[in-house]
Amino acid sequence: MTIKTDKISVEQICAIIDEMYHCMDDYLYVYDIINDFYYISPNAAERFDMPSNNFNNVLEAHHRFVFPDDMPVLQKDLDKIVSGECKSHNLQYRWMSKDHKPIWINCRGTVSYEGDRPAFMVGCINEIGKTQKADNISGLLGLASLQQFLETYKDALPKGFVIRLGLDDFKEINEKLGSDYGDMLLRETAKYIGDCLLENQKLYRAVSDEFIIIDFDGNSTEQAVEEYKSIRHAIDSFVEANHYEAVFTISGGILEAEDCIANNFTDIMKFSEFALNEAKRRGKNCCYIFTHKDYDKFLRKRHLTQLLRRSVTRDFEGFEAYLQPLFATSSNELYGAEALMRFRTDEYGMVSPAEFIPVLEETGLIMPVGKWMLHKSLELCNTIHKYIPNFRISINISYIQVLKSSIISDILSAVDEHSISPSTVIIELTESGLVTADSRIDKLWSRMKEEGIRLALDDFGTGYSNFNYLKDLKPDIIKIDRSFTMKAIENPYEFNLLSLIANMAHNMELKVCIEGIENLEELDKIKNISPDYCQGYYFGRPCPFNEFMETYIQSK
Repeated sequence: MTIKTDKISVEQICAIIDEMYHCMDDYLYVYDIINDFYYISPNAAERFDMPSNNFNNVLEAHHRFVFPDDMPVLQKDLDKIVSGECKSHNLQYRWMSKDHKPIWINCRGTVSYEGDRPAFMVGCINEIGKTQKADNISGLLGLASLQQFLETYKDALPKGFVIRLGLDDFKEINEKLGSDYGDMLLRETAKYIGDCLLENQKLYRAVSDEFIIIDFDGNSTEQAVEEYKSIRHAIDSFVEANHYEAVFTISGGILEAEDCIANNFTDIMKFSEFALNEAKRRGKNCCYIFTHKDYDKFLRKRHLTQLLRRSVTRDFEGFEAYLQPLFATSSNELYGAEALMRFRTDEYGMVSPAEFIPVLEETGLIMPVGKWMLHKSLELCNTIHKYIPNFRISINISYIQVLKSSIISDILSAVDEHSISPSTVIIELTESGLVTADSRIDKLWSRMKEEGIRLALDDFGTGYSNFNYLKDLKPDIIKIDRSFTMKAIENPYEFNLLSLIANMAHNMELKVCIEGIENLEELDKIKNISPDYCQGYYFGRPCPFNEFMETYIQSK
């Protein structure tokens, strides 16, 4: 249909836009083709990187706020409109926001004519990627509505709390019973949560299987915990009433309103998401109350992860192999050294291995870093062999490396590359790793023994002890952890237990290494159980290679 311009003018359309834009989320516009003039709802200029909500040189001005890759398709479409070839406009492309992020829009319009000549185009623009304000599955308002509600509090949030709820393992239900069944569970979950709401509370559907309760009525986190328990009980009742067709639980993250210092939607979302994730991390089907202390630890871990990834891409910048001496107890002579991974950053200085190694294992970065550590340790050992040919180097292997990398070929390749005698290499694996690594440990252990590499079971006696490991795996060495050593020194019963373990190991022709010896008194007492090797601060702390060489090798 062709609209004639004698019915309405561009100026009148602009006036209508000014009157109507307050009442809608979309953006109305008019493009005066004859005068090359563009007018759009004033709130569009607040959202997008346009010069203002009205401007001339329309096509040229669009270059400023249209995503560059999308400009050719827009220009092609506008050329057809200006030439009269096309009488309507319907195009999906991207505009740039004020913070220079591409935003998907759908722009539609109808062209009015002055005779046979295109005069102006009037239409509507909506953000097609914008979060919906309501959810038809649960029957609840969505995050966009929650954001609008929070914006009504200009200065500070009232006293109260936020509870973010999430179904545990909901993905498995969808995969097993189908998305329609999953939608039914979400509807029922919303209903049961709604039945537990207190007066003046609001309930919103967040992402996926998550819901958010807002309470700005002065209630405390203690009341929030009680409400969570009521919701959890209601969900348990639903699962039972549903004859356990789908068994699921619900976790909750609780956030005090006063913890949202910035008083904005972004803080509430990120803090509540952290709180819910923390509840799930702590075992699920429980609630967790947000603290800034825990959140700061989370941010540090996330930043540390970024630093570790960057280090790997920069040829392991910041990583270093420290050496701690191992001494033969009978002769009190240097037997070898344990290679220990260290990591230093400009931001945090030296980071504790207890902090960064779990991150390496969780992210899988332990595989490239562990391989680097293996090569570095053998490289250092090769240098020491010029002074002490039978010097042993002990290297820790993570069970993640056993499970997910070609660890056997990595070890053998490194031994060959650095011209190291296999008999001077000791591979250590923590006892706790055996619980997870199962049969793959057998394969590693057997192959290493075939090659003449010695094997050590680290941290023996720290809680996972299973004497079957000694019988089945037959390690060459068991290493007694410092915590066990201290108990034995301080407690006669523990000392007798350690003596029995040492005697048993010796009867099985295994060597015993006692870790954590810090003074002469401890050493004298530990010598009564006749350990083969000792290690600890009394003999020397872990130190950089150059310091190790000066102290233990070149000074001899």
